[in-house]
Amino acid sequence: MSKVVEDRTRELSALSNHLQALSEREKSELARKLHDELGGLLTAAKMDLSWLQSRLEGAAIQERLAQLGSVLDEAMDLKRSVVEALRPSLLDHFGLPTALRAYVESTCAKAGLASQIVIEHACESMSKDTTIALFRVVQEGLSNIIRHAQAKTVKLELIGDDGHCIVTLTDDGHGFDARSPQFRWSHGLMGMRQRAEALGGRLEVESRVGAGTRVRVEIPVEIPVSRQ
Repeated sequence: MSKVVEDRTRELSALSNHLQALSEREKSELARKLHDELGGLLTAAKMDLSWLQSRLEGAAIQERLAQLGSVLDEAMDLKRSVVEALRPSLLDHFGLPTALRAYVESTCAKAGLASQIVIEHACESMSKDTTIALFRVVQEGLSNIIRHAQAKTVKLELIGDDGHCIVTLTDDGHGFDARSPQFRWSHGLMGMRQRAEALGGRLEVESRVGAGTRVRVEIPVEIPVSRQ
């Protein structure tokens, strides 16, 4: 019976890894299409609008064209935010440290949280699959803090060496009983743990009621992500 359970557990883990990898590939492709195709259409619309504004007269017409310009600006801003949520451009162009710093600072600012960021290692030798997985872990962790922790300060640390990359996310919120099954098997923590284990690493969660929470993920940087 235990052998059957072990086999099923491995199969479910492999399926989860496959679905996560597939999801990231689909997000990346959708982000590219939105950036290239929708972005091109919106840019063309702005150019046409500018052409009309230079040739049409009348206060009422100019007012409506200005309103249309505002709508197009909002659409372009929305497109950019959706593309960034699907596939952070900073991650691809500037690496994990810059992407994490920008994401944590902007997200904490919007949520009214103070942020402390310590970057001691760039973790440059990691694959793109590994960096996006670590980024998603931080996204999920920070989302949990904002939704549940009632924290005032968040601290992100990125450290490591040539063989390992370690990301730690700490908050000063009200915490929880980390031994409780309610939290051990929450979908958010399970997803974070699954991402870490799929990379050959591990995720640790330390928390006590009234004492905040610390999430630590350690990844061996030289182990490539297996594509199912």
